Amino acid sequence: MAVKPPQAMFGVTAVRAIEGLLVPGGASRAELDDAELIAAIKRSDPGSREALYHRYKKRVYGLALRIVGPVDAEEVAQEAFIRIFRGLPKFRGDAALSTWIYRLAVNAALSHRSRRAGARLLTHQGHNDGQLDGQIEKVIEALPAAEPVRGDAVLRARLERALVQLPTGYRTVIVLHDVEGLEHEEIASILRCHVGTSKSQLHKARARLREILAADGITAEALQNG
Repeated sequence: MAVKPPQAMFGVTAVRAIEGLLVPGGASRAELDDAELIAAIKRSDPGSREALYHRYKKRVYGLALRIVGPVDAEEVAQEAFIRIFRGLPKFRGDAALSTWIYRLAVNAALSHRSRRAGARLLTHQGHNDGQLDGQIEKVIEALPAAEPVRGDAVLRARLERALVQLPTGYRTVIVLHDVEGLEHEEIASILRCHVGTSKSQLHKARARLREILAADGITAEALQNG
């Protein structure tokens, strides 16, 4: 699945910074042979499972990283691949393999956050409950403090910090659409919601992200002209 550039949220500078969040390695020619790889796995061909793992490990890990943070990303990625390999015998190709894998990775990440964070999560409406969970707090402390925009690297770090502060639902849809480059139809399939819900959630997520960035001193003018 080719990753498309994200749509402009703030301007050219912001788009370049968001593109810097993309998981390394775009679609390769080998990725066109997913159906053959699935068939090989179902036949238990030697090396077939390892091939699928290496094909999708960066994307699964990158998705986990931005939903649960660096402390738990590896654990979530492992859980996702356990679900993937358990589910492969029943995979019928009703959706693209990549979409199916994203769905299981997102489910693993959301389940993990639900178990670990509980009542301390940011609410779905986007308000802080007054007590950030320790993991998010550590991530924020590790990121650069607010400072004038001096180029893509600084802006990228500040976008990462803003993403960390988004509620889980908002963060998930904005990562899937603006970072991973998925279309709303794919996101709706992954999240098992209507396309209209995906679009609405993205609109709200972007609005909340703008608020967070503005509070960090990043104005719309700075993003357009940076």
